[in-house]
Amino acid sequence: MEDKEGVLGSFFQECGVLNVQIQSPFSKGLRATHQSDRFLETLGESTRDRLSERTVQVPPHLLERGKDSLDALRISQEPSLVLVHPGSGSVHKRLEPRRMASLIERLWQEGMYPLILEGPADHDAVGQALHFVSRPPLVLRDLDLSQLAGVFGWVAVYIGHDSGVTHLAALLGVRTIAIFGPTDHHRWGPYGSHVSIVRGLPCSCESWETIKLCVEKPCLHVPVENILEASRLTYRGTDNTNPHNSLETALSLATPQ
Repeated sequence: MEDKEGVLGSFFQECGVLNVQIQSPFSKGLRATHQSDRFLETLGESTRDRLSERTVQVPPHLLERGKDSLDALRISQEPSLVLVHPGSGSVHKRLEPRRMASLIERLWQEGMYPLILEGPADHDAVGQALHFVSRPPLVLRDLDLSQLAGVFGWVAVYIGHDSGVTHLAALLGVRTIAIFGPTDHHRWGPYGSHVSIVRGLPCSCESWETIKLCVEKPCLHVPVENILEASRLTYRGTDNTNPHNSLETALSLATPQ
């Protein structure tokens, strides 16, 4: 937001606000790279003061709601439960359906228990991926955010794209594998040593319009093996007999170049 004439700032001061700073976190004048740091810089706050390692603990009553959601699907307390979110805010940030299906199949083969998350806008993404899966996993559908937060307390690993759900998983301390394509993970990736970011080739598109016109999307040609390796590393360090296990220690996989 811009306030070139100072009208908005004057209004807040008249209302008794002592310190008014109006600046866009998208301003080219900011020096920080990561978007969360840019918000802090906009407010005149210091960045990277280990806020990136802080997580939020899910309260017990939400953990119970999450357990109820799993119980409704008759999912026992699987120590290898991997929550997979095939959707994203844009089709241009998602793995192609066959690649997502291959990932789900390989998780089964690795002895893990994939559970699919489907939100209100994820019907197509989930349906297209499961069309190619020979052993369809169970699907959690249309959870509200409090239910989803509760479910996160019971999973060993979360796998998702550049989306709000992925950021929520990371914030809650879940061992998170974030799949990035056309968006810049240095700016938009979730923080935390418990987060692994995997991606394909660097995106060469010059704008979002170019991204939408790009058919091949080599930036999303993420080798399934890279995602699996991140899953193996995170899973080995996980013990989810207790909710919030992922808050204790964290493993990360270097971003493939």
